[in-house]
Amino acid sequence: MANKPDDGAERPGRMKQIRMIAKVLRQANPKALPLVFAAAIGTLVLFVVLGLVIGQIWFMIPLGILAAVAVGMIVFGQVAQRTQYKMLAGQPGAAASILESMRGNWTVTPAVSGNRNLDLVHRVVGRPGVILVAEGPSTRVGQLLGAEKKRISRAAQQVPIYDVQVGDEEGQILIGKLQRHMMKLPRNLTKAQVAELNDRLRALPQTMQMPKGPIPKGARMPKAPKPRIR
Repeated sequence: MANKPDDGAERPGRMKQIRMIAKVLRQANPKALPLVFAAAIGTLVLFVVLGLVIGQIWFMIPLGILAAVAVGMIVFGQVAQRTQYKMLAGQPGAAASILESMRGNWTVTPAVSGNRNLDLVHRVVGRPGVILVAEGPSTRVGQLLGAEKKRISRAAQQVPIYDVQVGDEEGQILIGKLQRHMMKLPRNLTKAQVAELNDRLRALPQTMQMPKGPIPKGARMPKAPKPRIR
């Protein structure tokens, strides 16, 4: 999973998580759970029919139940993921939420740069190098990406710096395909080089911190405090 601060809260159990996700799915997509049950029941029926054909019904029924549960869980996970992407699409901070849920050795720093329109740039460090992920209209985020790339270029030294724009405009990547795009990037660094790169980037001056997770639509970025002259 991507590295992120541990809030110390105990995670709910597996079954509780499934019930929570199922409740959200039922509200967001009423057809989702019937689709999951249909896939599971269809799998069980297939095994029963196969058992009747080969004359091994009592052997195939338990096997069919196990297969039905497995298929149901796979479909449940896929439907839940698609629903999550649909709910997050268009919300400021959504890309950071997706990045932080990636598997693997990724270090995600949300909102290293932004503006009052809630266009954001997130920094990801991994085996490919540095990936700057921007969310917002392409006409505005280009300047943010250029400024952030210039800011970290000296600390990154010769490490590749990639930039990605998330959105539904031409040339941008849909949020549902962001993780897949990240995983396809070439592996340019070793684990030791990634650790060294993280140390160099952490030494850079901190920018204004943004709240974690998607930000409600209509929210505005707070003004930075004015320096006091003594």
